[in-house]
Amino acid sequence: MQVEHDVAILRAADVATEPVASAERIRDRYLSIRAFTEKLCESLVAEDYVIQAMPDVSPTKWHLAHTSWFFETFVLVAHQPNYQRFHPKFAYLFNSYYVQAGDRWARPHRGLLSRPTVAEIYQYRAHVDARLAQFLTEAPQNVIDEVASIIEIGLNHEQQHQELLLTDLKYNLSINPLAPVYREKKASNYAAGPCTWQRFEEGLYEIGHRGGGFAFDNEGPRHRHFLNAFELASRPVTNAEYMAFIDDGGYENPVLWLSLGWATVDEHRWNHPLYWNRDGETWLNYTLSGLREVDPEEPACHLSYFEADAFARWAGARLPTEQEWEIAAGPVTDSGNFVEKGHFHPISAFGEGLKQCYGDVWEWTQSSYGAYPGYYPAPGAIGEYNGKFMCNQYVLRGGSCATPASHIRRTYRNFFPPKARWQFSGIRLARET
Repeated sequence: MQVEHDVAILRAADVATEPVASAERIRDRYLSIRAFTEKLCESLVAEDYVIQAMPDVSPTKWHLAHTSWFFETFVLVAHQPNYQRFHPKFAYLFNSYYVQAGDRWARPHRGLLSRPTVAEIYQYRAHVDARLAQFLTEAPQNVIDEVASIIEIGLNHEQQHQELLLTDLKYNLSINPLAPVYREKKASNYAAGPCTWQRFEEGLYEIGHRGGGFAFDNEGPRHRHFLNAFELASRPVTNAEYMAFIDDGGYENPVLWLSLGWATVDEHRWNHPLYWNRDGETWLNYTLSGLREVDPEEPACHLSYFEADAFARWAGARLPTEQEWEIAAGPVTDSGNFVEKGHFHPISAFGEGLKQCYGDVWEWTQSSYGAYPGYYPAPGAIGEYNGKFMCNQYVLRGGSCATPASHIRRTYRNFFPPKARWQFSGIRLARET
């Protein structure tokens, strides 16, 4: 059976080495993460759930259904005897890109479906949650041991979709001239302060996940990598600094741009970050708390790799490699501006040393997204999850204001095409010493 085959591959790809948690702990974690997804939707009305403003984003209700499809397909169908799917067509409608799991509704057309309704999607979620909780209560320990890693992958997958839900929703709402408010702005009173440079010595470093705890397969194998001495900026680039790039004709100077970047700027007529618009002499910014004046102290955001690279060249610097970023970044703390803080937008820097490595904005690196030495994608579904995207993408590090705090790791490798701008992506500069 294909589903059983895919589940075996999912299980094999989880690199966690810690003891399997109890069924009760797994159930509590499952229900907590699933509830947080729905909490993110509390301020929405039914019409907000259904629109898809461009092919790269998905409707909110699709995210709610797809994450439920994952657990239904890889846990309930595969491991609960005589389980009947909630709806026979949902596997077709809510599969994403798992070719080996069956046919899929075309991604660019997700916003064309008025049915199933939002109410039916929530019924679907409730059904999957109830059946999975019951399954965890009743299944023998050997079965719990068998499915625990699959559920852990599914929960990390759900947290990825919590972030995507917000970034996609922001784009979908942004096209509305009424500038809808998702959540009211929370106060933040920090100033960015001057940018300083932190030096890191040359050496042979270890890169990648150490094992112990969950990680995606693209975070390993752990391996050695030699780095020359380098310096990293103490904070991300601010809006004020990016305004200076615009005012200096940054979008009009082909010398600053990669060839494909310049072609993209010309094709799409870019002359400012996504969500910015000029009102006379004032820059306005659409945020999830509505339209407001650009705050010069905040990290510059919603920038493509092309824009990040051009700015770095203009500033007489460069983007860091992902290996430099990983070595420089310290351990993750929960004090960063993650989604739980409720800002849903980058805030100004604070603290000493390297600031805002985690949260606020995903930081572009100059590293193409590819395999680490010794990496081989597993066959089947998990190989499709990461391995098949190792082409024409660049790595981002550190998480954003839409990332769950418990989801990010020092070794986490996010990746997007170089022209992508709808994610909370920004810039941290590097330079030679």
